[in-house]
Amino acid sequence: MPADGERTASTLIDRQVWVFDLDNTLYPAECDLFAEIDQRMTDFVARFLRLPREEARATQKRYYAEHGTTLNGLMSMHGMEPDEFLSHVHEIDLSPLPRTPDLAEAIRALPGRKFVYTNGSRGHARRVTDYMGLGDVFDGQFAIEDSHFKPKPDLSSYEAFNRLFGITPNEAVFFEDLARNLAPAHDMGYTTVLVQSDKDWSHEPAAARPAGIGDDLPPHIDYVTRDLTEFLRSINA
Repeated sequence: MPADGERTASTLIDRQVWVFDLDNTLYPAECDLFAEIDQRMTDFVARFLRLPREEARATQKRYYAEHGTTLNGLMSMHGMEPDEFLSHVHEIDLSPLPRTPDLAEAIRALPGRKFVYTNGSRGHARRVTDYMGLGDVFDGQFAIEDSHFKPKPDLSSYEAFNRLFGITPNEAVFFEDLARNLAPAHDMGYTTVLVQSDKDWSHEPAAARPAGIGDDLPPHIDYVTRDLTEFLRSINA
């Protein structure tokens, strides 16, 4: 696996498609924006399933681990309609997010097309990228509605994404904070980049938590970075 840094990232300059996960990838996990989404999910599960909060929390995390998202678990196991869930969990304060002109410049400088691909909603993707100053740097955004609510790492989601935007995976690079979500992309032919942080993810299910610094990483990870902006800059260096 190539190490993080300028010497290796420059080998990606011939790629023509750049795919970015949203939460904890385009913005640093340390800003803890997702913690608010996480708590709002627990609130929703408790109300929807009429469970005590502690039991709702356990159910939320189990569905996340087993179904890719809590949403998919609620839909699969309880026939829930997704709209109210998505509206509730993404009604969050965006002020912890950084403004990112340097990241916007680094993404614009990449050759070819650029996309956001998220398990979140369309509205959430628009709000976050607009707030961060990234709203005009992408050629398209692919959200959970676009995959008919099948989340990463479900293979059908990646297939739908590729079809919608006419993507040839071996020409593309995929950036993600979750190693398990990079496995199907790698199998398709994408070059994979894991975006890591120093955040403590021990509260997440072991099978679904982001890899920590120093963790052993699976062979489907091609590159690793802790600083997305600098990694992208080094591609064009």
